[in-house]
Amino acid sequence: MANPLTRLKQLRQPIDRTAIVLILALTLAIGGLIIKGDRAVARVRDFSWAGRQVGAEDSAFILTFSRPMDHSSVENNLKIDPPLQGKVSWAGRRMAYTLETPAPYGETYQVTLSGIRDRFTGASDPQAASSQFRSAFRTRDRAFVYLGVEGEEKGRLVLQNLTRQEKHILTPPNLAVMEFEPYPQGDRILFSATDSNQKTQNVLDQQLYTVSTGIQVEAPASTPNELKQGIAPSVVPVKPVGTVDLILDNKDYQNLKFDLSPDGEAIVVQRANRKNQAEFGLWMLKAGAAPQQIKTDPGGDFLIAPDSRSLAMSQGQGMAILPLATDAQRLDFLPKFGMILTFAQDGSAAAMVKFNSTPGNPSRSLYYVTNQGTEKELLKTNGSILKAQFDRAKQTLYCLYTRLLPGDLYLEEPYIAAIRLDTGKLTDLLRLPLQRDIQVSLAPDGLGILFDQIVAADDPTRADALHTQAGTTIASSQLWFLPVLQDQEGNLVQAQPQALNIAGLRPRWLP
Repeated sequence: MANPLTRLKQLRQPIDRTAIVLILALTLAIGGLIIKGDRAVARVRDFSWAGRQVGAEDSAFILTFSRPMDHSSVENNLKIDPPLQGKVSWAGRRMAYTLETPAPYGETYQVTLSGIRDRFTGASDPQAASSQFRSAFRTRDRAFVYLGVEGEEKGRLVLQNLTRQEKHILTPPNLAVMEFEPYPQGDRILFSATDSNQKTQNVLDQQLYTVSTGIQVEAPASTPNELKQGIAPSVVPVKPVGTVDLILDNKDYQNLKFDLSPDGEAIVVQRANRKNQAEFGLWMLKAGAAPQQIKTDPGGDFLIAPDSRSLAMSQGQGMAILPLATDAQRLDFLPKFGMILTFAQDGSAAAMVKFNSTPGNPSRSLYYVTNQGTEKELLKTNGSILKAQFDRAKQTLYCLYTRLLPGDLYLEEPYIAAIRLDTGKLTDLLRLPLQRDIQVSLAPDGLGILFDQIVAADDPTRADALHTQAGTTIASSQLWFLPVLQDQEGNLVQAQPQALNIAGLRPRWLP
């Protein structure tokens, strides 16, 4: 064993002293870092809407930070230009900003953060001022589709993009379009039409088609769970504008009414067998599969629910709720109501019509019906209730209804109205000319309503004339835009409609 004095002498060698000094210095440095923490500047690791297109269904974006943050420094320094009102919530290093109302379409928004700090950095620390973040997102184009009534547009679907100031005739001249409905991403339009190239020319000989709009949506991941799981934002493959595909022919069945599921995955069609008219009912159509008959009791109008797995259909003396399946046994039955007009986007509520059969004084009532059992009467009229649509926030129900004018002639005066769901207050936004065949469409961002104004033809026998759903022969039709305005207290007020200088029918905003 070595002598202790000998070992002490060895430690006095220069190389040993240098090693001891370095060890002590590193120990002090590590201790300082542990006490003061990592001095790297806190930063944003991910912004869920960065460079993406946002639609009305996108209600919140998420900022993910590199470390736990001082919440007030982030919330006080977050800036969105143009401004978007919203609420902040936190979950660890993630901050969610939930919009109070949908972001207006056709805009680009800048999101900036400066002066943010993490939970361990003081407000006076100079490193807090050096943090900077800047990104941007945009909303979808403000665009709509309508049915042309004049010139080369007559009987054809037309896309009007207000943001880009572009117009495209989507369908070929041989297809006379009857009804249409956009897909959820706005990349395609589902429509029914008769083909002038076929031998028979009957409104019951319509077939189902899709046509591409040329629109490509770069949507963000829609939920925090998708972001957490690393699911990439969805990008819908784009086809050239005006690409038409036949979806369902009319060889064996007449195709009548149809509805597209909110997720765009299924189509429900009301069909009648050409050889056996008693065989009449609903069929379900999905991509890559043959049409399947939905076995259920006969019914009338129907509407697919927002969950895309069920539908509401008038049956007998009420509304039946049915699964979207080949063997559709009733899930529920609402005997009080005879018609469903629309669902709220989240499926929690619906607008339904009750037919009041009071002797000598028939009337109709508009009801707000929730999945929690609430049934609230919003409107009662001696005329008709034709259309209804919820806003995204589910605060207001917009509707088109009529009042029966006094006198011997049966004349209905139409109104576009807004009803606050919390108070039941009804505001008549616009009184329209005396006509029943009016189509209205609320913009997805809730900032305006499209509607048409038809001029009836003097000669109803014209072979090439267009007709309304009620059979009125159309000479011309004008499209209008009604702004949705509020006063300082947030109450909806009347506004002056704006003529769009577009001759068209049945305008419908793209989602």
